[in-house]
Amino acid sequence: MAAVYKSLSKGGSKGEKDTEGNGPVERKNKQRVLILSSRGVTYRHRHLLNDLAAMLPHGRKDVKFDSKSKLYQLNELAELYNCNNVLFFEARKGKDLYMWFSKVPNGPTVKFHAQNLHTMEELHFTGNCLKGSRPILSFDGAFESEPHLRVIKEIFLHIFGVPQGARKSKPFIDHVMGFSVADGKIWVRNYEIREVEKVKGEDGGDNNDDAGEGKSTGRKSKGSGRDTDVSLVEIGPRFVLTPIVIQEGAFGGPIIYENKRFISPNQVRADLRRAKAGRHVARMEQQRDTLARKRNLGLIDGQKKDQTGLDTRELFA
Repeated sequence: MAAVYKSLSKGGSKGEKDTEGNGPVERKNKQRVLILSSRGVTYRHRHLLNDLAAMLPHGRKDVKFDSKSKLYQLNELAELYNCNNVLFFEARKGKDLYMWFSKVPNGPTVKFHAQNLHTMEELHFTGNCLKGSRPILSFDGAFESEPHLRVIKEIFLHIFGVPQGARKSKPFIDHVMGFSVADGKIWVRNYEIREVEKVKGEDGGDNNDDAGEGKSTGRKSKGSGRDTDVSLVEIGPRFVLTPIVIQEGAFGGPIIYENKRFISPNQVRADLRRAKAGRHVARMEQQRDTLARKRNLGLIDGQKKDQTGLDTRELFA
């Protein structure tokens, strides 16, 4: 009871400062993310989920969610764990991965189709960053061009932006998460901020000896007067997100945006199978036409086959 009274008294004192106007009160960015997946995820999906969970110290990883049709139950699960954001991995047919980004309990919810997944174990990049450090979120200028991209940007800020003073976060900023828009898709990359001291005698140009990835800039470190080169080195993971729909509520409600250019992977696979079947049918028809033409020209003697008794029409008459 003493702890409860102490917290309430602190809240009351802050409120009094606000009403009296003695000074601005520090606002805390309280964001917590619930990270979980459905049944049927592959090893690559699972490794990507683990990589993202390691990058989000304000996240709470949970066990697999059984249902794929009753996603509204995730709202109760997030409320149970005191989370106001949900990152849900939905696997279909053991191949396709759909990622749901939702704000609980009032929404909105964005559904993405994830492609070109590459985890940190697959990439084997030389860069590294401190576990639990806070990232710098870099967004392409195209996010301000359309309304649905603005909504997606705000959701990314709440989910991937680690709040200052989170329980498991470190007071360092040593990596950059980049979000770019191209061909109607969102390309996600993760880079390490690497600082290298310049050797005496080097000119002030760009130093590309590290990895050659990203642009390096020269600057002087505070207090020492030494010149350092700052460069970006990709560390992974990397993936591409295609927005499908945006719902007004949390895992429900009316659809406020729908991507008309999106083609489901099931449709793509069906079209490929249909194209292969069409080639096979055309080849069989060509063989039948060739055989009929030879018979009309007398190049195939049907009497010899009839005399041997091995003709198909004789065997299956």
